[in-house]
Amino acid sequence: MKSALPLEGLLVVAVEQAVAAPFCTARLADAGARVVKVERPSGDFARGYDDVAKGQSSYFVWLNRGKESLALDLTKPDDLSVLRDLASRADVLVQNLKPGSLERLGLGADALRAANPRLINCTISGYGASGPLADRKAYDLLIQAESGLSSITGGPAEPARVGISLVDIATGATAHAAVLEALIARGISGKGCDIHVSMFDVMADWLAVPLLQEEGGQSPRRIGLAHPSIAPYGIFTAGDGTVFLISIQSEREWVKFCDVFLGQPDLPKDARFASNVARVRHRAETDALVSAAFATMGEAAATDALTRAEVAFASVNDMAALSKHPHLRRIVVETPNGSVSLPAPAAVVAGQERIYGRVPAIGEHSDLHPAHEAAE
Repeated sequence: MKSALPLEGLLVVAVEQAVAAPFCTARLADAGARVVKVERPSGDFARGYDDVAKGQSSYFVWLNRGKESLALDLTKPDDLSVLRDLASRADVLVQNLKPGSLERLGLGADALRAANPRLINCTISGYGASGPLADRKAYDLLIQAESGLSSITGGPAEPARVGISLVDIATGATAHAAVLEALIARGISGKGCDIHVSMFDVMADWLAVPLLQEEGGQSPRRIGLAHPSIAPYGIFTAGDGTVFLISIQSEREWVKFCDVFLGQPDLPKDARFASNVARVRHRAETDALVSAAFATMGEAAATDALTRAEVAFASVNDMAALSKHPHLRRIVVETPNGSVSLPAPAAVVAGQERIYGRVPAIGEHSDLHPAHEAAE
């Protein structure tokens, strides 16, 4: 017998576009919630980001499985009435429209709360509900730059974008956690709540360590594939050209690494290398010692020595290598253009194998939606 999913029976209305809100609601759909995605008649603009997933957007396919698509033109009274009816019955409403959009349509937090006191209303924005930039539109790369994330990303020459939509994904994950907390709280109090998650706040929170370093007089520098606070922690090349990324996290690991891998058991007694703080201060000398040892070994010998030294290490892979990686778990989702294989969600619940829903076409469920029929 199929086991019930944890959010079965909940209705989620997603007035969403792009990545942040769809990430949140995709996870709610995965857990069994009925997610009604409200799109413009032209569709979520993320549908046009690329066409690599069987002629469809990779972003859209990834983040919209298991949802219903309801196409509404909210400038039309009948379509707005459909959304108002849905919100009055929903358990959760998630939206990331331009700031003030729903308020101008008469669906601000107060109006929603008056019609549905149990509603959990989650608004995602760039900069929050107040402050000098509250009305500014925001997208992932803009917040990477505005928050300072790009200033600590990349190599020494210039700042860089993180290679994925990190801000959007982090914001969606934060919103997801907040919605789940609110559902637990509603189960106790019977009352809904209003949640506001800003992309800038999420990144500022995640940047706490480099910010504290800056304010403590140790401004972080861009050093590529190395760690600004730990040494040795970076890339090293074996004699046959194989690239390794290694990480030494403790003095115990360093002592064993010096003995087994470097063949210099007395090195930790040298004041330049006796602590992580000292090694970071003498990073060039530390890295030179490690590089010299790697240069004497091929891939197999280096792998064996690192394993015996119990050092954490990794290959420096690309997307082609990830595609073939032995630890890559996959799911298959159905789309209007056929099946697409995706990386599996990370959380694995013992004894529960989930089936992931279909990716909808634009407005695929509009004609079947009871509220739409009522409006007509």
